[in-house]
Parts: sequence; C-alpha cells; structure tokens
Amino acid sequence: MVKIESTTKSRIPFSQRLFWSIFAMFLGFTVCFLLFQYQREREFAQEKLNNVLGNYNYQLFRRTQQAENINKVVHRFIDDIPQKDLRVTIIDPAGKVLFDNSGAEEFNNHNDRSEVRKARLYNEGFAIRSSNSTGKRYFYTATNIGGYIYRSALPWDPYTQRVLTIDKDFIYFMALMTLIFFFVLSRFTFSIGRTISKLRDFALNVEKDRIPENEYVFPNDELGDISKNIVRLYHRQQKAKDELSMEREKLIKHFQYAKEGFAMFTSEGREILSNIQFVQFANLISDMQIRQSEDAIDIPELEPIHMFLSKNIPNTNRKRKVLRESVTVDKNGKIFLIECILFLDNSYEISINDISRQEEESRMKRQLTQNVAHELKTPVSSIQGYLETIISNPQLPDDKHRFFLERCYSQSTRLTGLLRDISVLNRLDEASEMFELSEVNIRKLVGEIEKECSKEIEEKKITTEVILPGNPAIYGNYSLLYSIFRNLYDNAIAYAGEGIHITVNCYKEDPKFYYFSFSDNGVGVSEEHVNRIFERFYRVDKGRSRKVGGTGLGLSIVKNGVNFHKGQISAKSGLGKGMTFFFTLKKKI
Repeated sequence: MVKIESTTKSRIPFSQRLFWSIFAMFLGFTVCFLLFQYQREREFAQEKLNNVLGNYNYQLFRRTQQAENINKVVHRFIDDIPQKDLRVTIIDPAGKVLFDNSGAEEFNNHNDRSEVRKARLYNEGFAIRSSNSTGKRYFYTATNIGGYIYRSALPWDPYTQRVLTIDKDFIYFMALMTLIFFFVLSRFTFSIGRTISKLRDFALNVEKDRIPENEYVFPNDELGDISKNIVRLYHRQQKAKDELSMEREKLIKHFQYAKEGFAMFTSEGREILSNIQFVQFANLISDMQIRQSEDAIDIPELEPIHMFLSKNIPNTNRKRKVLRESVTVDKNGKIFLIECILFLDNSYEISINDISRQEEESRMKRQLTQNVAHELKTPVSSIQGYLETIISNPQLPDDKHRFFLERCYSQSTRLTGLLRDISVLNRLDEASEMFELSEVNIRKLVGEIEKECSKEIEEKKITTEVILPGNPAIYGNYSLLYSIFRNLYDNAIAYAGEGIHITVNCYKEDPKFYYFSFSDNGVGVSEEHVNRIFERFYRVDKGRSRKVGGTGLGLSIVKNGVNFHKGQISAKSGLGKGMTFFFTLKKKI
C-alpha cells in the first residue's frame, strides 16, 4: 500500500464528527424534551392545586349566599377541609376587599393583583407571590363569580411546596435512553468511519496522482458496494479525465480572466455555464433585477437576440453552419456590445462586452481634436493674414505696420494661453502626481490676483469684497489654486459686465474642508448653459468669447483644479441674476 504523509493531523475524523453531531442533536432534543416535560409537570402540579382552590371558591360562594355571617361560614368551611391555614378573600367589582380572614386590618384596592386581573379577564387566575397586606408568600387562586372575586390562598409552606413538587421519574428514564443511544450510535458511526477512512486514503492517493497498487477491501453492505463502485469508476474515467483536463483548464482560465460577460445555454435555454460578469452586465441593462442567466434573454433590449434564436433554433432546414448575431445597447450611461453565436447542435452562447469606455474615449478624442483644431485655427489664421499684409506691402505706413504687429502679438498671446491651458489639463488628466504640494495662504493668494487684475477691475469699475474668516490655508498645489481663483476672476471680469460687485467668501469650515463661494451680480447666463459651462471649449456666447480673447478652457481648469484638491464645484445663475460658484477644497490632500 502506498504510504501517504498526513497533512490533517489536527482535524477531527468524520466518524467522530458524525457521532458527536448526531449525539449533540439527540442530547439537544432530550434537553428540550426534559425542559418541556418539566414545565408540563410543573404546570400540571400548579393546575391541580389551582383546581382544588378553585373548587373551594365555588363552595364558599354557595355557602355564603345562604348565610348572613360570612365569618362563621368561612371558619366552618375551613374546619371541614384539610388545609386549616387557608386564606379566604372576597372582593367586590370595584376591587374593595369585603372579607379577608388573614387578620390584616387595612387593604388597598385589589384589582391590581395579578390573579385578580386574570380572573377579571378569564374568570379564573392563579399566582405565586408575596402578599402586600401580610408580607407572606402564598399560592393564590381567584374565581370571578358574578363580578365578585372569591380568592383562596395557601401559604408557601412545606405542604404547598410538596404538592407542587415535580415527579422526576421521567428524568431518570431519559438519562437511561441517552446512555443506550450513546453506545448504539458509537458502534454504528465508528463502523461507517472505518469505511470512510479507506475511501479517504483512496481519495488522497488519487489527489496526489498515486494510483493505488492494492485492492481496497470494503465491508459487505450498501456503503461498501458504493465504495467499490467509486474505485471502479475511477479507473474507467482516469483516461478520459487526463484527455479533458487541459481543455477544462483553458476554459476555466478563460472565465476567470474574461472582462466580458459570458454564458452558454442548451437549445432549450437552460444554462450550461456562465461567469459573474454576465449577470452583472445583464442587471445594468435590465430595468428588472436578473437573478439567473436564463432570465437575461427576456430583457427587452435583447429582443433582436431573442428573435434571432426563435427564428433559427426550430428551423430544421437551415444550413448546417454556425450563425452569429450582434446588437449594441446604450443604457444607463453605458454602451454594451452583445453577441450571440448559435452552434450546430442549437446550443448557443451570449457575450456582453462593456464598450462604454472605448466609445467615450473615441468620442472625447474626436471632440477634443476638433475643438483644438478649431481654436488654433483662428489665431494662426489671423497672424498669417497680418504677416502676409506686411510682407505684401513694403511701403505700409508705420502706424499701420505697428497696428498689424500688435494684432499679431495679441493673437500669439492668445495662442500661448490656449496651449498653456491645454498643457495644464493634460497634466491633470495624465500626471496629477507630478504637482508639488506646499502650504498656500488663500487670503494672500487672492490678494495677489486682485493686484494683477487691478487695471481691468478699475477699467470696468468693478468692486470686490473678500470674506475669509480664520485666514484659511490649504496644503496643496500653488499653481492650481492660483488657476482656480484667477480663472474665476477672469471669467467675471470678462463676461459679467461693468460696474459689478465680486464677492469671495469662505462661508463654512469643517475639520477636513473649506467651503467657498465666488459670486458676482452681473448679467449671468441662462439656466440651460449652467450645467455645461465646465466642459472644455464650451462657450455661452461664442462671438463675444472670442472677442474678449477667452480660450474656453478656464472653467474646465477650475473644475479639474478643485477635483485635484479632493473637492466639488457647482454653479448657479440666471439671466440678470449674476453668477455664483460654490466649491470645496480639502485642507490637506
């Protein structure tokens, strides 16, 4: 026999786990039964004593109805019964004690006593508690007869405790049955354990590719027959297993690393295999939750695939070749390419590939290329036109010559700004980790910007107000923070109009963020443009924007700068209502 080194020394054998599992369940059942039976016996004893006292209550009711002196009747009744220390109480419907033989002189309202409350609700009630009147512990039984409560009580003495004592014979019986079950189960499970141990040795040999050289001997029972068949089937399937193992490994690896959702189905639509991505993508496409791969074919967006399968699967006359169908779905902001391949045996596979990123990148590249080309074309054409005029007219007057050169310089400055802004955005998109970080004082930074823009501010008669309580400072990139506030100032100066008022306000601070607002009371923009003003090259008034020399990238740089500092930005405006930007900046990134 091949010797196998043990790697599971600390593991409890199956036979022991089986034994202790079954025995624990039996023991749990036994404990539950004992608790149940104990409770039943306890309730039975209480009910027995309750019936006795309840019978006393009815007898007292009948006797007191025929006599005028209740005290004599009660004492005569007690003399006739074995319980000489019986306490009798009669309570009227209002809870007042009409009679009590306990000797207590004062009684409060008894309708709040637990046994009395039960009797009011169910005509009978009992309780074990201490008396508020005498301080002694009693077993009470109360009976509601015509609204009056007749209550009998026995003191909690040895006699009462003996009456309520539970017969424990059932406990001894269950203990004996548990012991017998223990020995029978141990013999049965350990016999199973020996057979399973042999099967385990066989399985370990198979796992390590050590084919057993000996014949395993199993017991002559049903489990032994199953074990023999397992060994026989192993030898039969070993060859087929070796041939298929490589193809199986390829298929598993394909599923593990595939980025697309994939599922294969029988001709009846039953799932053969699928990966996690398939159901996830199907749920992104569907408006209803998809739990199983089979449900994906019923998604309305996959109706072309469904029609393709319905047309070709029942068609016995179709050409014997593999058919393919594909459909593109644009749903919930994502674009999916869905392909279906129908095989010769009418089984089919469906793949779902998320091509949103490729489509979006392609669209953005096309748009960016068009916008950049368009923006570069204007200043380059202007410079070229002015230079051609100068070259073509050597005798051009000095004032005209200077004018054209100044225009060339102006357009080249605009071109430089455009290239600079594009460079900043590219760095933010592709190399944001290269920006250096330092402590930046926002009050000082805003002051520097206002000095640089003072000429334009004075020319347009603009007033400014800076409200920065607490002297906010941010550990971030100086050039990006400068670009945020400078572009907001430039935007307001260029487009808000003359005689406006600009306000920079740090209106809130929490442990992590500063909350800023930048507002003006200028002309504003219509609401339809507000959500798009942060897009690259987007212009509200293209003609006026080009006239004042904007690149169309300023607010896009602002948004990306805010995002770099882990914040968010939004805008609010309306025609004639001015423009307000709300944004947050993290204190330390």
